[in-house]
Amino acid sequence: MSRIGFYSGSFDPVTLGHTDIIARAARLVDRLVIGVGVHASKSPLFSEDERVEMLDVETRAIASAAGIPIEVVTFADLAVSAAQRFGASVIFRGLRDGTDFDYEMQMANMNGQMAPSVQTVFVAASPEVRHIAANLVRQIALMGGDVTPFVSKGVALRLATKAKARK
Repeated sequence: MSRIGFYSGSFDPVTLGHTDIIARAARLVDRLVIGVGVHASKSPLFSEDERVEMLDVETRAIASAAGIPIEVVTFADLAVSAAQRFGASVIFRGLRDGTDFDYEMQMANMNGQMAPSVQTVFVAASPEVRHIAANLVRQIALMGGDVTPFVSKGVALRLATKAKARK
């Protein structure tokens, strides 16, 4: 039986923190599904198509190195429901600090009650990327700051284009 993992987020934009978790999760499963959350109540900087495209580009080398397929999908319902729909038995959640742990633990317990067959696995962010948060990266980019320490060159270019378009 194939082990399928699910890693979800808004990925607005995809950061080096996200790709760190993706690379480490990819070594633990036979297939990884990345779910881009699309919710009407949120107004992201990047469209869902742009976020999917960014993740497709950013995860190609990771998939090749891990020797597994990585599929990027969108979902608008509960992450645990999407994980089940894609056949995942594991949900990966990245942790940066204790605040993340407290929130993610609550979520894992609730998901466990709704879908007992889907386990949550916490992956601690690597020290080099532990401080990166997508919302802060967006703010820095929109205010003209240098985001290259936090995202790939390709994502930095996309952010610069968005920032120019908003001026």
